[in-house]
Amino acid sequence: MDTLTLKLRGMSCAACATNIEKAIRSVPGVIDCNVNFGAEQATIKYDRSLANLEKIQTAITAAGYSSYSPQEEILSEEDDAEIASRQALQRKLSLKVVVGGVISIFLFLGSLPMMTGLNLPLIPGFLQNPWIQLVLTTPVVFWCGGSFYRNGWKTLKRHTATMDTLIALGTSAAYLYSLFVTVFPKFFIAQGLIPHVYYEVAAIVITLILFGRLLENRARGQTSEAIRKLIGLQARDARVMRDGKEIDVPIAEVRINDVILVRPGEKIPVDGEVITGASTVDEAMVTGESLPVKKQPGDEVIGATINGAGAFQFRVTRVGNDTFLAQIVKLVQQAQGSKAPIQRLADQVTGWFVPAVIAIAIATFVIWFNFTGNLTLATTTTVGVLIIACPCALGLATPTSVMVGTGKGAENGILIKGADSLELAHKIQTIVLDKTGTLTQGKPTVTDFVTVNGTANGNEIKLLQLAATVEHNSEHPLAEAVVKYAQSQEVSLAEAKNFQAIAGSGVQAVVSNQLVQIGTQRWLTELGINTITLQQYKDAWEAAGKTVILIAVDGELQGIMGIADALKPSSAAVVKALQNLGLEVVMLTGDNRKTAEAIALQVGIQRIFAEVRPDQKAVIIQSLQGEIGNRGAQRKNSHNSSLLTPNSSLLTPNSSLLTPNSSLLTPNSSLLT
Repeated sequence: MDTLTLKLRGMSCAACATNIEKAIRSVPGVIDCNVNFGAEQATIKYDRSLANLEKIQTAITAAGYSSYSPQEEILSEEDDAEIASRQALQRKLSLKVVVGGVISIFLFLGSLPMMTGLNLPLIPGFLQNPWIQLVLTTPVVFWCGGSFYRNGWKTLKRHTATMDTLIALGTSAAYLYSLFVTVFPKFFIAQGLIPHVYYEVAAIVITLILFGRLLENRARGQTSEAIRKLIGLQARDARVMRDGKEIDVPIAEVRINDVILVRPGEKIPVDGEVITGASTVDEAMVTGESLPVKKQPGDEVIGATINGAGAFQFRVTRVGNDTFLAQIVKLVQQAQGSKAPIQRLADQVTGWFVPAVIAIAIATFVIWFNFTGNLTLATTTTVGVLIIACPCALGLATPTSVMVGTGKGAENGILIKGADSLELAHKIQTIVLDKTGTLTQGKPTVTDFVTVNGTANGNEIKLLQLAATVEHNSEHPLAEAVVKYAQSQEVSLAEAKNFQAIAGSGVQAVVSNQLVQIGTQRWLTELGINTITLQQYKDAWEAAGKTVILIAVDGELQGIMGIADALKPSSAAVVKALQNLGLEVVMLTGDNRKTAEAIALQVGIQRIFAEVRPDQKAVIIQSLQGEIGNRGAQRKNSHNSSLLTPNSSLLTPNSSLLTPNSSLLTPNSSLLT
């Protein structure tokens, strides 16, 4: 068994998707086929001993559509031809909509006197001339709407029907009827009928549906933007150690067991294991942890995460489609291509929809003509039935919603597993939230700052200036927090000399002839600096889950800062609102436990899971689902058992339903007389 994904071209509505599914399923060896109109792709499961790509594509071509295999590499950039094709279609549709819209306005104005029965002197008489209206309508019908007629004719030859069939029938009926009236008006006058024309109907309907196709094409382009942004997270090149030399190679040429050198501030190209060196890595993309994580030999590093101030070498363990980033992209692609259960129902209805509408239109014409004998009235009502049924909302609404929803979710860091998950969302009992970037702002912020000498004589501002000047030369996320805090206090920066970053410890530099050292308590203690003075603040802030850095000037401790991922102003209110809806709110984060507990306390979350890696989160979710299922079963059993207990009022000997005096059992009961 094999699974194949094909990109499709030529679909205009959900009925086209149904036709392609039928064509593919007719190939011997195809077990299952799912065509997603919104994603323009087909996912096919087949027996490779009976079917192959060539046979499947031949069936698609025979059905009147085209297909091609997308690039197998998940993290490969979108093909330039694909982008150019979409942009060209967008420009073509835009031009047709503008031309059709302008002409439709003139035709609409020209038809107003006929529709209203009023004499409207402001409307030029030539616009009411049927021949002028014919000239204006013809390019709209045959140029703007030409694709509807071509597709309609193709489907007719294959004994199928699509939404294009309805559009072609409806607009051509209005156009040809009006043409007949224009050329032979006396025929209608002789029958006592007013020779009205309906050119504006054909033009306006074609323009409106083209406008819908324009929006649809634009929406498809926007949904693929989420995938492009995820792919854009990966590094373009990698610095590989080969034959004792450093060689820059494209990411596609990296192989398992290659040794890669990562310098300060660079993006880690692929997944691997550190073998030499040490640094800190920003893994917010993967774990949600806003603060950098220390890496040393034996630790795992993940592609697309950002290296800090240190340098290290790592051995490649996963490349291409096996990397962590590729799995995220694959998850989003599968979600966008999936079908919700309600969409499957809509697709089934769409398969019968077009033939049913045609049958109703024919019946409408026969009934109106038989009862009224009015050919004009019968024709216009028939055209009305066909035109009203033309929009593709039935088959387009759900897949477009799924694509846009999953795409926008991915842009905001929310990965939706599939369309069925969206449809089941109304049954949610427990909400599981990440911390970083969800409840918090997702970036370190200085929350506390205390100096040894207090704020007298501007000591606090002076020390902040020294600290920010040094940190301004560092790429560390904590350094950025210090600099931004100084900027918020309107503190100007001085000039730093002899800047030095000590990996895993801190930074130092000379500012205004003073040696400023900023870093961990361990590092400053190793330098012989007394750090006990502000110990009470350090203990209290660390207990609250904050990262603490100490500031020393010329070998003496001068201040201490507390840095944390600040809570979003709206988080507490959102959690409260969810709880008021009867939902249990749980925090599940890769951050450390102290920080998680501090944030949970602030927002009112009672249950937390901290220090959890991405591969462990699914297990915890399954555990929570099991708990909810068990609670539901217990409630059900408890409810049923209450009906069967010996003390149940329904079964007690004194139950009024069973007493000899029960009015239902007395000889005088009206039911037994």
